[in-house]
Amino acid sequence: MNLLKSSYSKPWVWSFVAAFATWLACVLWADGRGAVDLVRIACTFAAFTSLVSFGQMLVITSGPGQIDLSIPSVIVMASTISMVVMNGEDRLIFAGLAAALAASLVVGAVNHGLIRFIGIPPIIATLASGLIVMSVATSIGRDSKISPPEMFAAAVNFKLAAGFPLVGLFTIIVGVVIALMLVRSRYGRALGAVGQNERAARFSGIDVQRVRLITYAASALLAGVTGTLIAGYAGGNSLDQGAEYLLQTVAVVVIGGTLVTGGRASTAGIIGASLFMFFLVALLNTTGANAGVRTLLTGGVIMLVTTLVGNRNG
Repeated sequence: MNLLKSSYSKPWVWSFVAAFATWLACVLWADGRGAVDLVRIACTFAAFTSLVSFGQMLVITSGPGQIDLSIPSVIVMASTISMVVMNGEDRLIFAGLAAALAASLVVGAVNHGLIRFIGIPPIIATLASGLIVMSVATSIGRDSKISPPEMFAAAVNFKLAAGFPLVGLFTIIVGVVIALMLVRSRYGRALGAVGQNERAARFSGIDVQRVRLITYAASALLAGVTGTLIAGYAGGNSLDQGAEYLLQTVAVVVIGGTLVTGGRASTAGIIGASLFMFFLVALLNTTGANAGVRTLLTGGVIMLVTTLVGNRNG
């Protein structure tokens, strides 16, 4: 009974339970073949999903209606800019990373500006900016795929002990930093206050708009980091590299235990939910389900979890 109460107070636990159950289903369906390899692959792709979902988590935590739909476009833009600047040369790696991340921060600031100064709802503002960003990325890339520098590709694809990916360790470190920031920094406490009650936060002296600016900038920055890493892993930039992350980031945030109404983030849950989403897709692929069924099931999972969370907190 105490264990059950503890799990309700820590909703991120359920995302790991779901991930394990789905992995087990994959293993049983395949008669035990490739169980370890599946985990290794999951750690890589879940790392990318977790990184970009951390940003979406911060945005959603900042209050009701807050969401960032420009994430897929920022991923593509950062991927394209980094590869174009690097031009396959090791000496230009840091220049490419700096250019991609700087452009990502600009998008985050623009998103906040559209919401604050023009009064456009977040869902429309970020969707519109995403379309513009995608157009810019298309113009810069000109539909050409540029290979990453050998050193950068080697770093992104590097495997640690037992085949655990270096990018997975990087994601865990980023997650720990964000978790500590949320509970120990002034920004983290302010973000929670703004998400719970914006009006009360403003009366208590919190600069709500400054918090939101930092939040949207952080979301775009994390999407930019993800885009550059995906380009290094996939062997270059591509205009479809961010497509799957629009629905997926929302699903991961909700399944991971972050309140969709704002005020409570669940950093650990992001990692568990990312693993769950990967194993779920792997299971559906194994059983022969098509892309439409996968999308339908993902949407159903989001609605189910949102309903359960809403009832529990109602």
